Amino acid sequence: MEAVRPFARVPKMSVRSLTDDRMEFVLSQTDTSVANALRRTMIAEVATIAVDLVEMETNSSALNDEFIAHRLGLVPLLSSAVGQMELARDTDAEDDEWPAGVPFELHVKNTGDQPLDVTSRDLVNKGQNDLQRSVVPVDNANSSSAGILIAKLGRNQEIKLRCIARKGIGKDHAKWNPTATVVYQFKPTININDALVATLSLREKQAYIESWTAKPDRPVVRLNQQTGAIDVVDAEAYNYDEEEKLWAEENGKAGLAEVVQSQDTFIFTVESTGVLPPEVIVLSAIDSLEAKLSGLVNSMNMWGNNVVQ
Repeated sequence: MEAVRPFARVPKMSVRSLTDDRMEFVLSQTDTSVANALRRTMIAEVATIAVDLVEMETNSSALNDEFIAHRLGLVPLLSSAVGQMELARDTDAEDDEWPAGVPFELHVKNTGDQPLDVTSRDLVNKGQNDLQRSVVPVDNANSSSAGILIAKLGRNQEIKLRCIARKGIGKDHAKWNPTATVVYQFKPTININDALVATLSLREKQAYIESWTAKPDRPVVRLNQQTGAIDVVDAEAYNYDEEEKLWAEENGKAGLAEVVQSQDTFIFTVESTGVLPPEVIVLSAIDSLEAKLSGLVNSMNMWGNNVVQ
């Protein structure tokens, strides 16, 4: 069987913007299957750290033990040390020693008359080394943050527990999902029919432009005051609602514009929960995909001499 490499596409990626928790990039020279695989891998296959085991000693709050354990699991934890840990599924559930897990304790009692908030800031890291102690709730670095609410305590109510944070992936539980959102859109190309636009009155042109629903402060098209033509300003602001197409058809001007979705260029937006930087999420997803494909190639080659190259 001949290698297919000479005929394969070579995907390219260009970063448009990058902040602490958000990344926008363009994936090109590929197809929808690859874009979908990358998106789903970022959500389900990138490992993070989250509370997994909870031992409740005292709980006199209004919430039962299971509710509190679930809320603890959804507290995002900084996961820069995740590469030095083993997956929870690969370790003994009773083993709370590093690298299997990071121990935490929480003990809060309301001795006052007013309701008392129990938040992520009440989680105390009991790690034995710097790597363990680096695993803390993501909002701890923000001194103005009150923390993520876990429960409210009435007078004389108390919560005392210990828990273990472990490494896992979103495929096993959503608490290990590192992303707040991962979306992509097809890059649009908008072709305006200038000849048909020329038959519109000024009022009709303005009404047609208004029919192009756009993102706030990002118009899709605008009127060229010098030529009277309609120019495309920001094709990517188009949201594919086809309102402009409906307006044209209702006013007997069908074909004023054609919107074509590029089938090989995708605009990605990745927002992190804060547990990992967005660029790390993207690179980790690519590494995961590469590892899976390499494993497949090795398995195929076991049945012949370089069946896949």
